[in-house]
Amino acid sequence: MTSSVVEPVVQDHGRPAAGRAGASDVAGVLILAGCAVWALIAAMGRPARPEGVLLAVLAVAAGYACGRIAGSLLPVAGAAAAGLAGFGLACTSPYGLSGHEGPGAAQLTLATGALCCAAWAAPRLLRPALWLPAAAITLTAVVGGSTVGSVACGAVLVCSLIAARPRRRLPALTACALIAAVAVGGTWAVAKGSVPGGLPPALRAHLTEHRIRLWQDAARIEETDQLRGAGPDRFGELSPSVAQPLGPEAKPHSAPLQQAAGQGLPGVALLGAAFGWMLHALWRSPRPTPVVLTAAATLTALAVESCLGNALSFSQITAGAGLLAGLATARRLDDDPGAVP
Repeated sequence: MTSSVVEPVVQDHGRPAAGRAGASDVAGVLILAGCAVWALIAAMGRPARPEGVLLAVLAVAAGYACGRIAGSLLPVAGAAAAGLAGFGLACTSPYGLSGHEGPGAAQLTLATGALCCAAWAAPRLLRPALWLPAAAITLTAVVGGSTVGSVACGAVLVCSLIAARPRRRLPALTACALIAAVAVGGTWAVAKGSVPGGLPPALRAHLTEHRIRLWQDAARIEETDQLRGAGPDRFGELSPSVAQPLGPEAKPHSAPLQQAAGQGLPGVALLGAAFGWMLHALWRSPRPTPVVLTAAATLTALAVESCLGNALSFSQITAGAGLLAGLATARRLDDDPGAVP
């Protein structure tokens, strides 16, 4: 009786009751719809281009739906196939594996997380065969020179290996939310020039002066209209630091700051709400806790990467995030004999 105050009502193996998932699905629909509607409102009456935001919302929704279906029918094979496909996309990406302007690091992170989720969903004897390619992806990130990618993949792998220890999901998921909040706050502090004592030279060199100037431009653009921003996809026109009018460099290299510049503070709040919805859906997920915590660690790593680069500007990344969340929240058909495919 006491545990029900802290955690969802549980069934076998510590899994939440089925009736709780519906509220998360409704919340997700409302939040994603809000993201799309607010993008249109922010673009109203301006030469803005909300199509990118609308495509990202559609990619998340489509990926989540596919993940729920695949996770119900083929929980192990679906996650493993997603991981291997993500690794293949990363290796063939024209942006390479190490560039901050491309999706390579984020794809490697999602691929590692998907394979680790597949390992926890598989029978015990098959788990090493799935953790091995996850480790190989991490080594690929190291060899490819992707510092952010190698750290993120390594963190996901370590978190997955110890994911069986926590008995409760809520403390771990709360830690994930705090990590993402710290990443957003740190990025914002750098953009505003309000880091206590100034930015350490080593960190400044890693971030590069160009990216810091882009962040500062995004913060200045946001200050001109904190409610609606300047309009989606107008950063390249308004930032003096952009080296070219089109392409990846026309973004501020930070998803929260991009939202702030294009859609004001409500846009940032909606982005945070979308991340919070995924964590809430994982908390209510009927899947085993190690699968849930592995997916949460992966999405948190992606959130940190999105604070430092343009990962969420690529539809394959937003679709991959939705796919992973769907896989980790799907109800297996053998858990509910009355379910219909």
